[in-house]
Amino acid sequence: MSTWVVAMMLGVSVFLGSIAVVALMWAIKKGQFDDQEKFLNGALFDDTDELNDAYQRELKRKESVKKKGYTPE
Repeated sequence: MSTWVVAMMLGVSVFLGSIAVVALMWAIKKGQFDDQEKFLNGALFDDTDELNDAYQRELKRKESVKKKGYTPE
C-alpha cells in the first residue's frame, strides 16, 4: 500500500472523528442527555402487568378516537 493511500485514510478518519466529537459536544451542550429519570423509570416500571396495562390503555384510546370519527394526523 502506498504512503499516499495511508495518508488519505488517516486524514479522512481524523476528519470524521473530529466531526463526531463536535457533534457529541454540541449534543451535551444542548442538553440531549439530561433525562436521567427516563432510564431509571424504565428499569423500575418494566413489568409485564404494566406493559399489559399500557397496551389496554392504547387500545381504549384508539377505540375512543374511532368512535368520535377523528383521525389524528
